[in-house]
Amino acid sequence: MIQGVGIDLTELSRIRQVATKEPRFITRVLTAAEQHQYEQFDGQRAVEYLGGRWSLKESFAKAMHTGIGAAVGFQDIEILDNDAGAPVVTKSPFDGNVQVSVSHTADLVMTEVILEEGAQQ
Repeated sequence: MIQGVGIDLTELSRIRQVATKEPRFITRVLTAAEQHQYEQFDGQRAVEYLGGRWSLKESFAKAMHTGIGAAVGFQDIEILDNDAGAPVVTKSPFDGNVQVSVSHTADLVMTEVILEEGAQQ
């Protein structure tokens, strides 16, 4: 049974601007393992990865009906790319299945998170 759905749309130019102006933004949003993956990218692909993780975590918090804040923070959620490059939630405060999807254009990243009741996969 679906417990929550969250979507987010983020402008990649905004992510690029914030990350350039405030480098701590990266460590605030990304876990250590996500930072390791992020460091493998440069240029537009790095911005897409960072923007995708920001947006996925915003979508997750919306699906939890909390928003990002005291109940759910950026470091509480970890989403790593698997060997095929698909994002997989490896850590979250939700006790169930978490399905995620991310899509990019040159300017935007769109994400969706579905929280399902039941054991984590």
